[in-house]
Amino acid sequence: MANVEKSFQSFRTLLVVASITFPMLIIFYVTHQNSIFDIFQGIQNNTTNICDSVASAKNNTFEDEKNDEKLFGGLLVSSFDESSCVSRFRSYLYRKTSPYKPSEYLIFKLRNYENLHRNCGPYTKSYNESMKDGANFSKNGVDSKCKYLIWTAIEGLGNRMISLVSTFLYAIFTDRVLLVRFDNDMMDLFCEPFPDSSWLLPKNSTYWNDLRQFKTWESMFVNNNGNDPLTALYLDLMNNNVRVTNRFHCDQNQVLLQNIPVLILRSNEYFAPSLYLTYSFRQDFNRMFPDKDTTFHLLGRYLFHPSNVVWERIQNVYEAHLAKENERIGLQIRIYNTRQTPEETIVNETISCLQQNTLLPKLDMQNSMNPPLEKNTSKVVLVVSLYSKYGERLKSIYESNTSSSEEVIKVYQPSHEEHQNSGDNMHNIKAWSEIYLLGLCDALVTSPTSTFGYVAHSLGGMKPLVLQSISGRSIPNVPCQRLKYMEPCFHDPPNFDCMANTTVDFTSIFPNIRRCEDQRRGMKIINT
Repeated sequence: MANVEKSFQSFRTLLVVASITFPMLIIFYVTHQNSIFDIFQGIQNNTTNICDSVASAKNNTFEDEKNDEKLFGGLLVSSFDESSCVSRFRSYLYRKTSPYKPSEYLIFKLRNYENLHRNCGPYTKSYNESMKDGANFSKNGVDSKCKYLIWTAIEGLGNRMISLVSTFLYAIFTDRVLLVRFDNDMMDLFCEPFPDSSWLLPKNSTYWNDLRQFKTWESMFVNNNGNDPLTALYLDLMNNNVRVTNRFHCDQNQVLLQNIPVLILRSNEYFAPSLYLTYSFRQDFNRMFPDKDTTFHLLGRYLFHPSNVVWERIQNVYEAHLAKENERIGLQIRIYNTRQTPEETIVNETISCLQQNTLLPKLDMQNSMNPPLEKNTSKVVLVVSLYSKYGERLKSIYESNTSSSEEVIKVYQPSHEEHQNSGDNMHNIKAWSEIYLLGLCDALVTSPTSTFGYVAHSLGGMKPLVLQSISGRSIPNVPCQRLKYMEPCFHDPPNFDCMANTTVDFTSIFPNIRRCEDQRRGMKIINT
């Protein structure tokens, strides 16, 4: 009974408390309902804002990464009209992201060069005063900051591109404006590389005239006329002009060249290693390219953007024949003497290289039924050669036999000119598009000493397999070797020690200079 009374008292107490507090809660809610709603709304808004900020940050990061990839880590500038050069803004969608980034000093030097070209390039006041009619640089107080380096084309497109990159590097080192003599065979290949200016030497320039009218290196140095004031000099750095190429890197000669306002340069070589040998350039070289193996890769990607005509061709081939396959293998076959090595030997060496390096599977000759494409992985071999017989032979072998791994192998060859015709514009358009397509492949096999192959693998940022040089019918046990270094080979480098006035092997002096894997007498710049 006592417990019942105690429970009743507790209930009565609770009821009294509730009757007092409940009206107070009602009054508080009515008075402050908007404030409470605002608190909850504020929490909701803050949560939404935080989510929006996170999403915005992610989007900004993605856009920054995309823009960085578009402009190649600051190597390129965005101040171009996209419609004038679609490849400049779209190539990143096709190329793999390069692991090789430009140094801050290289970017700094390129921006400085662009300003120089903008101020001194064709049709500027400085250009018109000093260059338009071959005017004498000593007249009318012409601005001495504007000096010029005119590049002229020789041999095939691969030779032209490696020499042009070397010439551009020389222009940067010597504070000269690079102008190019592009004849009809070079038109519609490349976009303009420099903002707000052109690199094309105007057709009305006196420097389009016969080069034989200008004094040469030989007449200046060999004949001891180095003290004669000159306004222009023809600098012939062809591989067979040893008297010049063997002394071009000497600092004392560079001092004399620096005083000549216009240099007209012709070369079929990648002579960038000569610039590394030049003491006065070496410090800048080291700062611009801490990773020496990226010199052509970075400068080539800066200079060479396919024109809209070439880019359309590249896109069409890529989308129709390469894009849908699981793996793309580039194969470049360059034959210098078609009579010396039989076609079958070259094909067998190529297949042996591809199979030994697991790029292509071995063939199951007992089963001629190809498996359905949708059930198996597929590879495409992009064959680039002047001759149709190599693409046709590989196609007949791989598309009529089942591979041991049951992979589907396709073979595609975009063109076959049958002979080199470097003076033809369409020939060069095809060559440039195929160089570029090789650089888009996942793996690459090239021919030894081929400048065409050098440009393809260097622009693509690849270290390809290089076929061994063969003669006759025998195939080496090791049909190809992988390049250790990405740089093109300087086939005929100097061997003259300027200070000691004697011959020297520069590979024994400079740790960054090595013999080429595919050319014993050649040399290239490497990382140490």
